[in-house]
This record gives sequence, structure tokens and C-alpha cells, in this order.
Amino acid sequence: MSIPTPPAGKIILTYEDYLDLPDDGNRYEILEGVLHVTPSPTTRHQRVSRNLQRIIDAHVLEHDLGEVFYAPLDVIFSNISIAQPDLIFVSHARAEIITEKNIAGAPDLVVEILSPHTSRRDKITKAHVYALYGVCYYWLVDPDTTTVEEYRLEEGAYNLVSRATGNEPFKPEIFPGLAVDLSKVWA
Repeated sequence: MSIPTPPAGKIILTYEDYLDLPDDGNRYEILEGVLHVTPSPTTRHQRVSRNLQRIIDAHVLEHDLGEVFYAPLDVIFSNISIAQPDLIFVSHARAEIITEKNIAGAPDLVVEILSPHTSRRDKITKAHVYALYGVCYYWLVDPDTTTVEEYRLEEGAYNLVSRATGNEPFKPEIFPGLAVDLSKVWA
């Protein structure tokens, strides 16, 4: 009996590998071929996510802009980059990327809610992946510092375009006319 030869060089995981991962309550993502595992979110994280999703969804519905989705939902950027952002907005203009199983392409907006376990990955690794695949807007929401930052993709990199802290109104560029009452997000 022969022992299989290990692959030479770096192992790159694919969507097929992703589909074989266990359904065990952890959050699995493959970012540029590298597996990332995160424990399930805390109740605080989920409250912030729910509150922000309700606010964004109400605005999107009222103005018939597209659809808002929340985790867990796979966003397939490529065969080696599969993410599960906390919140996702897809405009009507990009509706063709919405499939029965997942979002197959770059959404207009991706929102990540930071936690001690994910902060570095969200700020660096995911920002790189989202920019690489053309996500136009990226929000970082930090419940610990009660801060929301909106970044716009310009020439392959994210630039800060809006920031609000505490209970300041957050006026995102992607949704003109929306002023998010952050006190309702942190509640």
C-alpha cells in the first residue's frame, strides 16, 4: 500500500472543499484559498446586525433599490474566495448575481460587524478580498467603539467616505437620503 504524496507548495482550497465543510455552528470562509473559521456570533453582535439590517432594509424597500441579505449566506467571488458577510446589499442593477443558493459575484455593499475574533481579518484580509473582486462599498461596524465607517472602492482600494461614532447620525453615501440613528443600532 502506498502513501499518497503530499502536494508540493501551498494548499489552495476551493469551493468544492468549502461544500465539504461540516455544518457545526462555526462560520467557515475561504479567502483566496485559505480557510478561516469563526465561532458563531455573540448576542450583542446579532442585535447590532439585526438592528442595522432592519434600518437598511426599510430604506431599500421604501425606495425600491434592490435586496438586503444577512448571514449566513455565501457570497461566491471566485472558486477560491467564498465569504459570509454580516449584511449584503444587491441593487436591482446587479440582481443577476442573486441565485437560489447564494450571491454569485460582488454585491454593491458588504457590511462586517467587528468582534475581537474577526476585527483584524475584517479590516485587512476581507477588505483586500472585497476590493479585489469589486465590492463598491464596504462598511465596518464596531460595537465596542460604537463606530460605523463607510469605504468606497476607488482604483482598486477602499477610501473612507463616511464615519459616525456614538449616536451621531450616519449618512451613508451609498444610500442618499438615509440618516441612520446609531442609538437604534447599538440598542
